[in-house]
Amino acid sequence: MKRIVALLGVVALALPLAGCGLHPLYESGTHGAVAEKLSGIEVVAISGQSGWLMRNAINDRLGATGHSDSPRYKLVVDLSDQISGLGINQQGTVTRERRTLRARFRLVTNDAAGTTLLDASAGSDAGVDAVSSDYATVAAEQTALENLVDDVADQIVARVAVFARHNEDR
Repeated sequence: MKRIVALLGVVALALPLAGCGLHPLYESGTHGAVAEKLSGIEVVAISGQSGWLMRNAINDRLGATGHSDSPRYKLVVDLSDQISGLGINQQGTVTRERRTLRARFRLVTNDAAGTTLLDASAGSDAGVDAVSSDYATVAAEQTALENLVDDVADQIVARVAVFARHNEDR
């Protein structure tokens, strides 16, 4: 009897959501419209170490569906990677740093016109302890960069996927 009541409760909660218009972003898996559009994107080379990491991270996320031989779109990403001192002790030494990674990205058509379809930005911050060991501080800064790249790449691909979902006719 308790199972029936619990089942009826779940059904009662799910009924209002049935007509809300929500649909999975990647419905139909790798054969869906969004996945096919994402597979047709070429990520333009990005300068610097953070750019190399970012391009690889985005390609990994887009590559889940496989890449097209003739991409229909280009993703152009401009990065800003900054480290600033945040905490300073009584001796004037920085004890805490803030690493900020910002990306401006544009999805453009891969034709002679190069029409911009999406122009947006993404970003993330991380705190880093600056300790007495230079090696440990540099290692912490590198780890922060790698984590920030993952966060920003997720944001970029999510925005592009949402755009693809809402503009399936382009």
